[in-house]
Amino acid sequence: MASVRIINQEEVAKHNTVSDFWIILDGYVYDLTTFLDLHPGGKVVLLPYAGKDATEAFYGLHRVEHIFPYAKKFMVGRLPTSPPESPHVPKAGIISKVPYAEPSAWQNFLSPYFTPKHLQFKSVFRAFVDTELKPVSNSYELSGKDPSPELFKKMGAFGFLACRMGQVLGPYLKEFNLPAGVRAEEYDYFYEMIAHEEAGRIGTPGFGDALGAGMVIGMPPVVIMGPQAMKDKVVLPILRGEKRIALAISEPFAGSDVAGIKTTARKSECGRYYIVNGVKKWITNGTFADYFTTAVRTGGSGMGGISVLLIERGPGVTTKKIKTSYSGAAGTAYIEFEDVKVPVENLLGKENEGFKVIMANFNHERWAIICGVNGAVRGVIEECMKWAHQRKVFGQRLIEQPAIRQKMGAMIAQLEAVQNWTENITYQMNNMSYDDQSKYLAGPMALLKYQCTRVADFVSGEACQVFGGRALTVTGMGALVARFRTSQKFSAVLGGSEEIMNDLGVRQAMKFMPESAKLESALCNTEGIPMRGTKPRAAEAVDGWQ
Repeated sequence: MASVRIINQEEVAKHNTVSDFWIILDGYVYDLTTFLDLHPGGKVVLLPYAGKDATEAFYGLHRVEHIFPYAKKFMVGRLPTSPPESPHVPKAGIISKVPYAEPSAWQNFLSPYFTPKHLQFKSVFRAFVDTELKPVSNSYELSGKDPSPELFKKMGAFGFLACRMGQVLGPYLKEFNLPAGVRAEEYDYFYEMIAHEEAGRIGTPGFGDALGAGMVIGMPPVVIMGPQAMKDKVVLPILRGEKRIALAISEPFAGSDVAGIKTTARKSECGRYYIVNGVKKWITNGTFADYFTTAVRTGGSGMGGISVLLIERGPGVTTKKIKTSYSGAAGTAYIEFEDVKVPVENLLGKENEGFKVIMANFNHERWAIICGVNGAVRGVIEECMKWAHQRKVFGQRLIEQPAIRQKMGAMIAQLEAVQNWTENITYQMNNMSYDDQSKYLAGPMALLKYQCTRVADFVSGEACQVFGGRALTVTGMGALVARFRTSQKFSAVLGGSEEIMNDLGVRQAMKFMPESAKLESALCNTEGIPMRGTKPRAAEAVDGWQ
């Protein structure tokens, strides 16, 4: 900004009255004379800083983005020592340099998983989020309104929706120009991980889930199990943002107990339709979905009588918005199906084998939840790190307090452990067939989801303590932390509750437990040297073992 006028501090000091009011922020000079009476906190807060540097006081009360709307209008110059590029102009797609604000691969650590192309993709994807989604996120979050069709089409054109589906799309992914020029054939699960993390970082949980969460969990069964005619009709319109889809499994009668669903689907006398009757509850994106991937009972009780149908919104389908602890923008719905005629061609998989369809979908659903939560948690930790460095109490910055450093260290350590486990699981997904993923990753994925949501709960509590009363306020400095506090339990319930996840993880491990495995005697003496006559199993491959 070479054209900005250079002003020395002595000149700024002369403008120190109500009728001529200048202040300095980050080395840039602002004439706030006409703004004094418009200041939301009243002009009395500003008056002590007339003609002075108000930077420290400002950041004790405000986020830097609060300056953005006013910078162009009120900025009159800069100090000779200030940087030529103003910090008060929003920048899109920037990878944060705040410690632990990004996974280690993006902060100059070596990674066996990510390439420079992944970093380029992350920056371009984040730039879209910063310029097209974040500016409208607060208004949607606060109003609770459904996202507009225009916004969905904008996401479709960019490839945002296709990126959140990834490899499961198969040939359909080639229909889109992916961000950063990534080719469909190189779009691995690490690219998709980045997409989910960036969606989670938006900081408005309800609005974040509105951006296709229903598609992420509702469309894979259509792509994998649906007949070709069905896929030709619905897949591309959904990815282009022209249509929306939701997963409809949970009911007032059955949540994690999927085998207990009561919604029925009976064949019509002509045999061409299923007649569906029943209700679904807590269906994300349900209020604005055009299609519902729906679990129904076509047979007897238990998991053996379940089928999955793709139901199109039409006669007999009624959706009502449910008020939840996060924003209504997510479109969480109560759905009634009353004598809904569904063509038999809309069956996903085989009749009475829908439980397999549902279970096969859970791995990807839970992994997507994990990635999104990781992104959200990292965003909270970044907020805490920034706040602890700019907020002063008892004459020193918060970060100088040992108690705050203890909280920061505990949050960081727990997130980094989950992040590394997530990356390891993602690597397995890249190198396993779909069947092998279902067989070998169901248990680890369940345990990872449990640990992820436990860490989210911990970080939520600690972040509130770091921000204090600001974490209890829906706007201002602690807004992101406050929103996270009221929404993080969603991930601990959706896709399988923590208790179910823990149990599933151990039950899956039991399937691989060798029958011959027994506790063994200690094989070492007090010096830690193997006792005579014993040999570790691994030593069989070591030459010279005696």
